[in-house]
Amino acid sequence: MEITTQTFLMLLALAFACEFIDSAAGMGYGTILTPLLIAMGFAPHAAVPAVLISQAFGGFAAAVFHHRFENVSFARDSRDLKVVLVISTLGIAATIAGALVSVNLPAAALRIYIGVLVTIMGIVVLLKRPAAFAWKKIVGLSLLSAFNKGISGGGFGPVIAGERRRAAVGITTLAEAPICVCAFAAYILGRTAKELQGRALDMPVGDFFQTMFSPGMLPWELMLALIAGATLVAPFGAFTARALKHEGAHGVIGGLMLLEGGYTLASLLR
Repeated sequence: MEITTQTFLMLLALAFACEFIDSAAGMGYGTILTPLLIAMGFAPHAAVPAVLISQAFGGFAAAVFHHRFENVSFARDSRDLKVVLVISTLGIAATIAGALVSVNLPAAALRIYIGVLVTIMGIVVLLKRPAAFAWKKIVGLSLLSAFNKGISGGGFGPVIAGERRRAAVGITTLAEAPICVCAFAAYILGRTAKELQGRALDMPVGDFFQTMFSPGMLPWELMLALIAGATLVAPFGAFTARALKHEGAHGVIGGLMLLEGGYTLASLLR
């Protein structure tokens, strides 16, 4: 899909809005944005890596402001930082696996997966009930959420139950960032290897990187638009997290996810 200046600005605004929701409520960036990009005509294999790398930039930036606004403490010995390290460490392995699965899925199958995932996420968000903090639960949710992140670019959301709401949002925001970086790298390397069909080890290194960084492999205009929007909104989302009504926000986000999931699945019948 050709990206005009008008489209570029629209994509930037969409990333700004979705990252604002994510950094304020702790969920919604990839889960909302990926189906929107597909609805705009972008192929799933272009939308997913662009969402992943832009969320990495946006997540790191938002985490800085969450810490500055005292929504969460990322001091060296804080429990918040320890939880981030646990989620990220577990999630990296799971998200790499998810990205490699995604690379080998046909575009239609990937759209179905994304549509079903977003619909289920919408239901889960609407029905979410407070639960006590438990390390075993964190481990399980981290693995499942990171796997979904690698496949679809979304499906993570706040995996911290029983924590202070603002801390849960900040922890999730920072934990997702390195997970997204690793998923993006695995996605691009996996697609490149698939494109070269086993010739990667026998070809010049320059040709390998030329293939990996080609426009067909990396949608640069899409990535730059999303990165700019996701990064610029960081202070606003973190500041809003201080005053946001958690329950009301979840209702709106859950309803939007249901609509997007239904639309994504319905579009396959055309």
